[in-house]
Amino acid sequence: MDHVPCLKAWADSLGGVHYPLLSDFWPHGDIAQKYDVLRADGYTERALFIIDKQGIIRYIDIHDIDLQPDNDELRQALRQVDPVAAAREPKRMPSALPTGGIVMYCTKWCGDCKKARLWLADHKLSYTEVDIYNIEGAVKQVRQWNNGLIITPTFEIDGKIISDYDEPKLREVLKEKL
Repeated sequence: MDHVPCLKAWADSLGGVHYPLLSDFWPHGDIAQKYDVLRADGYTERALFIIDKQGIIRYIDIHDIDLQPDNDELRQALRQVDPVAAAREPKRMPSALPTGGIVMYCTKWCGDCKKARLWLADHKLSYTEVDIYNIEGAVKQVRQWNNGLIITPTFEIDGKIISDYDEPKLREVLKEKL
């Protein structure tokens, strides 16, 4: 039921998409109700349906609204449904995850990640940024640190983990560098 700009941000987190996305924003929840994922409170579960060109549902993934789906699993399902589009999919960069200093695991579209970048810049702190959707293993690492959840930004600062943009915790951990 997200509006179009929200869908665009999600598509960007996938590295771009080459297929149409449906926004069930208006009329509010019409499709969600038909697919039985509209809750009584007017919101939906986090539901992903992949429908092929013939209109056949090929993949269903339903999560609680507060849980993020696994984009790697979704990409795999999309590759199976549309191998031609999969061939055009941007390649993810294999890389060893950085360690030491300030490492911020984030996404390009996350509002808290944007705030964290500004805060770090205002304090003239150098850091390494890891886009979790473009570096192999980054999502898995973030989930491991956050009890299975994808929380961005997540900081690894000389072995200490800070989940989300928590300025007091950042100040505490970085007090010697501020």
